[in-house]
Amino acid sequence: MTNATVKRLAIRTAFILTALAVIPAVNAQEIVLGQIGPFTVLPVPDAPEINQGIKAYVNEANKQGIRGRKISFFEADDRYSADGFVEQFKKALEKKPLVLLSPIGSNALKRMLDDKLLDNADVLVMNAIPGAESFRAPGHPKLFHIRAGDKQQIEKMVTHSRTIGMTRLSVLYQDLPIGTSGMAVAQEAAGRSAGLELKGVKSAPDAPALATASQQIVALGGQGVLILGAPRFMAEGVAALRKAGVSQSIFVLSYVPSGLIVKLAGPEGARGVGIAQTYPNPNGRTLPIHRDFEAAMKGSFPQLKQYTSFHLEGYLSARTVAEALKRNTEKEPTAAGLAKTLRTMGEIDFGGFRVDFSKSNIGSNFVDIAVIGSDGKLRY
Repeated sequence: MTNATVKRLAIRTAFILTALAVIPAVNAQEIVLGQIGPFTVLPVPDAPEINQGIKAYVNEANKQGIRGRKISFFEADDRYSADGFVEQFKKALEKKPLVLLSPIGSNALKRMLDDKLLDNADVLVMNAIPGAESFRAPGHPKLFHIRAGDKQQIEKMVTHSRTIGMTRLSVLYQDLPIGTSGMAVAQEAAGRSAGLELKGVKSAPDAPALATASQQIVALGGQGVLILGAPRFMAEGVAALRKAGVSQSIFVLSYVPSGLIVKLAGPEGARGVGIAQTYPNPNGRTLPIHRDFEAAMKGSFPQLKQYTSFHLEGYLSARTVAEALKRNTEKEPTAAGLAKTLRTMGEIDFGGFRVDFSKSNIGSNFVDIAVIGSDGKLRY
């Protein structure tokens, strides 16, 4: 073998080794997901619990990876303000996330749409909270929702009220998009429920305003009360209504934790309050989704003994994105490509909870009502 031949072989070998070294690096490029949410200021654990659910799924998925890639996940605190959300959104884009999961807050979501933040960003948003109709119709092509919206929750509770024999239902609603648009939905639903009269009282979130509004609710003489607003408003609304002497059934949207109602209204005041549920019982044992979710949570957070709907929501948000990524055919996934995959992949059954974006950007219409028992726990 001549020196020239040896030299050519050495060069060729070096080239092959270099190429082989590059291929794993490309395949190993991480898929970046992020969460911008109110980890401080908002006095309920929504964002941290959603965060734990996301991490539980991400850790489970990374045991095998998705199409040869690992998921990288980060979170950012928007301090429960629209300005904070815009600030963190711009910073988040520097990390090149493919998807942002479960942003929280009417003001943040309104600002995201008003400022057209998604128009020029190659990022998709999966599962926004709350589910006010103003964020869904028309919404945005890159904004997807897993949970059933406020419309479905309110319609369920209004219909339930009529089903159990009510003819007069009162509504205490916050002067905020989630409250005002929710009141409009409640009026429409009542109009379709023959024999149900519905009247509402609008209130600011401060204690004096809630006390005054509660007295007005008492004067209406309804057989039940539906409260619409931010989580804290709804929980404090329950306490204010009970203090004003309302003993009738009270219903709230899915965003308020039962523990917060118990804390503010006391065990007796909380007993019998109905809370809309947009996911199956997170502590159930009968469905395949229960087993998958529990295994993931135990693997990442063994110290937790009870799970909330927000834990399950975070888990399902991340798992839905992963299912779309498995079906996406792009060499380098993009927000537009992933959105197309979500709309064309049909119904996905997670073992008792189904998601289907083929008709709209709203994946689920699942709504149940759980009631707080005398022990402060939800009864499904």
